[in-house]
Amino acid sequence: MSQPRQPKPALPCQRSSRPLPKIQTQPTSLGPGSRLVAIAPGSWWENPAEDAALLQKRCTAEGWRLEVPPAASRRWQWYSGTDFDRRTELERAWADPATAAVLCVAGGWGSARILENGWQPPGRPLWLVGFSDASSLLLAQLGAGHAGAVHASTGGDDLQWQRLVQVLRGESLAALSGVGWVGGRASGPLVVTNLTVATAMIGTPWFPNLEGCVLVIEDVGEAPYRVDRMLTQWRSAGLLAQLAGIGVGRFLWRQDDVLPGDFSMEEILRQRLGDLSVPVVGQLPVGHGRPNLALPLGRTALIDGSRGRLELL
Repeated sequence: MSQPRQPKPALPCQRSSRPLPKIQTQPTSLGPGSRLVAIAPGSWWENPAEDAALLQKRCTAEGWRLEVPPAASRRWQWYSGTDFDRRTELERAWADPATAAVLCVAGGWGSARILENGWQPPGRPLWLVGFSDASSLLLAQLGAGHAGAVHASTGGDDLQWQRLVQVLRGESLAALSGVGWVGGRASGPLVVTNLTVATAMIGTPWFPNLEGCVLVIEDVGEAPYRVDRMLTQWRSAGLLAQLAGIGVGRFLWRQDDVLPGDFSMEEILRQRLGDLSVPVVGQLPVGHGRPNLALPLGRTALIDGSRGRLELL
């Protein structure tokens, strides 16, 4: 008796007819006297005094003026203020023509609620620095066609900080090295995001069109089966079929969250991303943990799955 034929896995091929808006104007590169404003768009800032002192010292060394409003260190339940308050602080910082960059200094959860509360990325190009929970704001800024979104942490060691300084100064950046998972070369607009945050934005007005993009994802605290579930959602929605290439940053999780014999994190990532016929580079130094090397969204990136490299063009 012949065995039934196993169906080939179907990869959704839905494609939007509207590509990512072309970014026309980059923000002004930071120089001596540039003003930066710290905000906490989501959860409350855990170590405001210590972190602000280090950030102030670093900005002063670059000749920049850092403003840390009192609102950045307030607390409302697990947020740094009501949704309206956090939206107002972001709008106030952005509206001031003297502001050259906004730094998101706390993560957790809550930035997406600012979008729901009515915040729209203004047309003026401005540097917006953050990662993790702040990914929702970065994606909204990119999706609106505005330059300046930077996936980066304001903390970390000097190596990590200097990479962010290079981005904000408009200097060239060294390529990032990882491990090639699927060979080939491709280029396209760079989109960098936390997987959990971006998954929660699918179907909202702020989720950018990913057609032709190089996507870099990272996450923390999610077991392999939950990453599997999220990537299955992306595949089913046709989002991964649109990409030019994929980079995989750091995925940190508790090893005791799975049973012996379960898939490892790398196995799930390779399985869910490796059959899309695009270059894939894993183990990039991006995301939670050290180092979290800055990457500007919207810039044209070249991903080389044969050499395990991601570079900006």
